[in-house]
Amino acid sequence: MGDKNDKGPITRKRRTTISGAGGATLKQANGTRTDACDATEAHHSNGKSKELKAQESATPTRKDKGKHEIINERLSCHKLQESLLSSASGYSNYRGILNWCVVMLVLSNARLFLENIIKYGILVDPIQVVSLFLKDPYSWPAPCLVIVSNVFIMAALYIERRLSVGTVSERFGLLLHTANLSTILCFPAGTVLSVNSITPVGAVFALGVYTIIFLKLYSYRDVNKWCREIRHAKARTLSRSHSCPTVQRSNGSAMQAQVSYPGNLTHRDLYYFVFAPTLCYELNFPRSSRIRKRFLLRRLFEMLFFMQLLVGLIQQWMVPTIQNSMKPFQDMDFSRMIERLLKLAVPNHLIWLIFFYWFFHSSMNFVAELMQFGDREFYRDWWNSETVTYFWANWNIPVHKWCLRHFYKPMLKRGVSKWAAQTAVFLLSAFFHEYLVSVPLKMFRLWAFMGMMAQIPLAWFVGRFLRGNYGNAAVWISLIIGQPIAVLMYVHDYYVLHFQKS
Repeated sequence: MGDKNDKGPITRKRRTTISGAGGATLKQANGTRTDACDATEAHHSNGKSKELKAQESATPTRKDKGKHEIINERLSCHKLQESLLSSASGYSNYRGILNWCVVMLVLSNARLFLENIIKYGILVDPIQVVSLFLKDPYSWPAPCLVIVSNVFIMAALYIERRLSVGTVSERFGLLLHTANLSTILCFPAGTVLSVNSITPVGAVFALGVYTIIFLKLYSYRDVNKWCREIRHAKARTLSRSHSCPTVQRSNGSAMQAQVSYPGNLTHRDLYYFVFAPTLCYELNFPRSSRIRKRFLLRRLFEMLFFMQLLVGLIQQWMVPTIQNSMKPFQDMDFSRMIERLLKLAVPNHLIWLIFFYWFFHSSMNFVAELMQFGDREFYRDWWNSETVTYFWANWNIPVHKWCLRHFYKPMLKRGVSKWAAQTAVFLLSAFFHEYLVSVPLKMFRLWAFMGMMAQIPLAWFVGRFLRGNYGNAAVWISLIIGQPIAVLMYVHDYYVLHFQKS
């Protein structure tokens, strides 16, 4: 009994000690191990806390870093850097300066326009513009000339048909095409020079149409000739299935996606090419899937709006400036001539820019959309031109493609040097510029021809000595100043020839 009573309290005491808080100590081995562990843990925790405190005291906090940065900023406020307007800075966001230039340009031109209205009044007269085209409404020589051009188009088609079946030899076909193309240039020029009722504006329109037809039919002849050469080459290798393709039937039952030679020698194919906004012929033009009506209406609205704007600017701004420039040219007052030239440069350049947008963007996109013509690259970024040659190669892509395909590359294949071929291209362009100006005015002064030929030494100088922005500025100066000089030369000679005596 006594032993039981003695053991009981000890057992209860041990249980309480194990389950209780750490205030009681364990006996024997268990108690020793527990005290050692606690002591070791306490030692490690104290060591870690001391190390952490040492590290925290050694590494600065965010507040300390902020204080140090503020102190450093107060002590030093400079660093290695370039000015924004320096090319070495790499800065390129000049949008605010561009907007400032646009605002200044608008304000300055608004002042000039208001001054013009105060001085001359309202000079815009649409009836006068119509009378320039229709001086003699009972004969209408310019529209009659355009209608007659269909004769030369049909002649080119029937010559090609005879050549495709072999009834006409290649040499005789070349002779017929040469006669047809020469007549395209000579016939309208002779008509304009002999008919007094045709106006200069109507003559420019008619001769422009004939020039386009000449370039188109020249390309038409070349491409069909290349197709015959390919057909003969395939015939020699006995690939008759490729050399004799099936022709599309007249009833439309054998419609083919791709047209092959001589299946392209149809009225529909040729007239599609005549009205298409391109000068280079292909058997299969890239076509768009549908006609976008909203796009078509936007281009039509732009055409009508910018046409009215062009007429208004010419009548209100350019004509009075040209009229006031005649007396300084007659008196050979060079200071006044330069002042008139600079005054004419602004409206002339603005009208040229508007004409570029009206013709190459609005009008040609309108025609291309209407005909579902797929290639809409009518111009490239000529405004970034750093050389004169880049400008002439990118501002009028249809003419550039024609010159490259039918004039420049054939000359290189015949062994002509690049410099001679480029000079020949400028000569051809100078001829057509003079053709479209001198014949309608019925006087030959060669100002346009010399202006185009002057591009050759200018292109050499800009490409040799000017680079980057300087070259681009030189191109813009040649555009802004060169055109008014030619305009004043022709207007002065026309005025002296027709109005000075009266």
